[in-house]
Amino acid sequence: MNRILSLLCALALTGFSSLATGHGDPVYDSYDLAPRALGVDIGVQPLGYPTGLVGAVMGRDRILRRALSALGHGLHTFAFRRGPDIVERMGNGRLEAGLVGDMPTIAAIAAGDTLVAGIVKLSSSSIVSRESGLVESLRGRRIAYVEGSSAHHTLLEGLSSAGLSESDVTLVPMDVNDMPAALRSGDISAFAAWEPAPSIALSENAAHRIVFRGRSTDYLLLSRDFEAAHPQAARHLVAALIRATRWMQLNRSNIETAAHWTMADGAKLTGHPTRASVAQAVSITRAELLDVPAVPTIPASSRGMHGLAGKLSLLQRLDKVPDTINGDQIERAFAFSGLQDVLSDPAKYHFNNFDYDR
Repeated sequence: MNRILSLLCALALTGFSSLATGHGDPVYDSYDLAPRALGVDIGVQPLGYPTGLVGAVMGRDRILRRALSALGHGLHTFAFRRGPDIVERMGNGRLEAGLVGDMPTIAAIAAGDTLVAGIVKLSSSSIVSRESGLVESLRGRRIAYVEGSSAHHTLLEGLSSAGLSESDVTLVPMDVNDMPAALRSGDISAFAAWEPAPSIALSENAAHRIVFRGRSTDYLLLSRDFEAAHPQAARHLVAALIRATRWMQLNRSNIETAAHWTMADGAKLTGHPTRASVAQAVSITRAELLDVPAVPTIPASSRGMHGLAGKLSLLQRLDKVPDTINGDQIERAFAFSGLQDVLSDPAKYHFNNFDYDR
């Protein structure tokens, strides 16, 4: 525990705001996110699976568009490279919803304008190394990571488990889609990331190994102000999440279609095609979403925390979140009743009907 505390307290971040501050991106500059009273804008992450597939399906949901249109809302999705970039733009009439991981979820809850509507994946982030061995072998090596992400937390856990501190390695900030190529070229010795980056790296070189895994969960977040002003619109978003999951569960062809959509969205965001295969996308989506019992329902036994308690403590030890923010605040964010409201009225919310753009 002393090693963990020393490692985390030494983390070279300059404040909690760094978790939610996006780096400059000309694609982002083209987005129309001006505050508006009507309209539903969703932040999605096409570079991460299966969350990217969920966002791609929701954005092409004609049933959702018709339901929102009847309430006076248009629907738009905006692709982002990482969760903190979405959190930075949540609320205040900009993004009404977002699909992000657990560390950005804590950041959003700390900002005070977030409800957690459902689980999008249950999986792990991984540290992938160029060579077989243990985390201890990474001493003195260059390791790529995405600041403020769930994989960032996994990297810290992994280093601590091996008795290493950040001063024992060189941390290299990097976009997740660039990590497999950087590992392959030898520019880095390891990276910490979510899928599909680990699967891509493992498929490209038999010597690449996962040397550490950490638990990771992604969520659908809603702006609290948006839900208060437009509760029915918020529930139609939740219905679209359920619908997306059920549609992909129907058959492999639907998952493959969602994968193609996601890959096209990712290429538009980055300017480069993904190195992931459709087969990898299908396998990841099944393992981390479709074959997980009860998803997108948040288990009542988690009391709203679902693994976030330790990550909240981490941020507080780093002075990223005030000590006045506690587990009760996180539980209140998870107490949103919209998912149960939708599940109790399938006829109204049409979560067993499907109609998507082709």
